[in-house]
Amino acid sequence: MIKTSQGLFEGMECIQLDNGKLSLWVTSQVGPRVLGLSLNGGENMFYVDRDAKIPVEGKENYSLRGGHRLWYAPERPETTYIADDLPPATVTIQNGLELIQNVDAATGIQKSWQVILDEKEARVTLDHKLTNLGADHFQLAPWAVTMLRAGGRGLIPLQVDNDDQNGLWPNRHLVFWPYTNMKSPYLNIDNRAVSIEAKLTDGALKIGTANPMGWMAYSLEGILFVKNAVYDKDANYLDRRASSQMYCNKDVIELETLGPVVKLAPGDSVEHQETWQIYPEGNWPAEIGKLFGLFHD
Repeated sequence: MIKTSQGLFEGMECIQLDNGKLSLWVTSQVGPRVLGLSLNGGENMFYVDRDAKIPVEGKENYSLRGGHRLWYAPERPETTYIADDLPPATVTIQNGLELIQNVDAATGIQKSWQVILDEKEARVTLDHKLTNLGADHFQLAPWAVTMLRAGGRGLIPLQVDNDDQNGLWPNRHLVFWPYTNMKSPYLNIDNRAVSIEAKLTDGALKIGTANPMGWMAYSLEGILFVKNAVYDKDANYLDRRASSQMYCNKDVIELETLGPVVKLAPGDSVEHQETWQIYPEGNWPAEIGKLFGLFHD
């Protein structure tokens, strides 16, 4: 049974969803944002900073705040960093919440989510939707970003299967952002996975890849956070097909999933679903545990 309550969390008005194993805090004050995620009453795994902002020339600065957010790619200040400082419309649904944002005045795009907590398991389903309520066609790709506390290790699996019967075609690639030092000791690449140790002292890293497996993960203080989004091998992805991405600086690591690029006609919508699964220490899936073991925390 899901218990729902309201109150302050991280200094913001939030609605708490709790199933006895996992607690979520969804702010009703701004957003949409999921600000908190706690397994068995433990510490919030998400990074939260109410004062963190991205400067936007000639416009209001964008408040990052932390937690989980929905953007859309390609990343451009004029369309990505649109302030979401107003309360979303919030509706209680079975086992969760639906949150509907005001329409972005600059683009005509409206964000809405359904956040659903499993009745018994430490599992969350997030159905993100972007709707074009403007007068013109608009091209975008859904982009879901989860900000987690630094100190642990993020990981994306790499494809090992062949793309052709003879094993002659390339089967994986990595994408790097301009500020990434590929010699960084915090960036680690194995034949089966790439990882970032979230213990940077300065600077930032970002890496991504096409991810047919769909999942990516973060381990922090023995707890494993796994997020999954379906990968469509026949679809068009931005960011050089990097459907799974990790960003890290000294304060935070972000696990990001990208949906295929679409051109929305007025009135059309696109959906992007993520599932989150959280595992306690000693109860990780064996295959994921083996991949983390490659990097010897």
